[in-house]
Amino acid sequence: ADKMRPQSLDEVIGQHHLLDEGAPLQNMISSGIFSSLILWGPPGVGKTTIARLLAEHSKSHFEQLSAIFTGVSDLKKVFEAAKIRRTNGHKTIIFVDEIHRFNKSQQDSFLPFLEDGTITLIGATTENPSFELNSSILSRVQVLVLERLTNTNLEDSFAFSTQFKNVKISGADFTNVFLPNDVLRDFCNIAEGTNPFTNRKTRDSLECD
Repeated sequence: ADKMRPQSLDEVIGQHHLLDEGAPLQNMISSGIFSSLILWGPPGVGKTTIARLLAEHSKSHFEQLSAIFTGVSDLKKVFEAAKIRRTNGHKTIIFVDEIHRFNKSQQDSFLPFLEDGTITLIGATTENPSFELNSSILSRVQVLVLERLTNTNLEDSFAFSTQFKNVKISGADFTNVFLPNDVLRDFCNIAEGTNPFTNRKTRDSLECD
């Protein structure tokens, strides 16, 4: 189901205030200068997808972590690997999902590697970073707010997904599915501004060709 993920930033649904010409992320791509970021927004609006695509644009190794399952010893290994890559002329982007769940010592462990350029950090959070992240981290990153998706955005997402054939949801085959407009609108209303194709549980239940 990762085939349903956008393969370029042009395919990302919504977030025009970040991705359009002259917007922060587009400026990074144009300049080739990628700074550390905190992506703050509700679930299912594209934070992981955007982070992964930025890593591709910057030609960086993409290291994805979950703050729930990652301890200090795990971080040390990730930082050591990033140091080796840097020695060999390669860049590393570390993406931390739910970064607000890291405690102060875990957050502080990033600081020396941010300062010397060993890593670029992209954190994703659903909580206000001003209350959940250390000031030392906030002073070294740019906080970008991702907006909840509109129904029009969600309809665009479903239109994008129709290019995939033989979609299977939890083992059931749905080939060339057609959703009437009223059903599609109801589905978008239920989704409440989050893209089901960027939701981990939904992706895990999907297979597509």
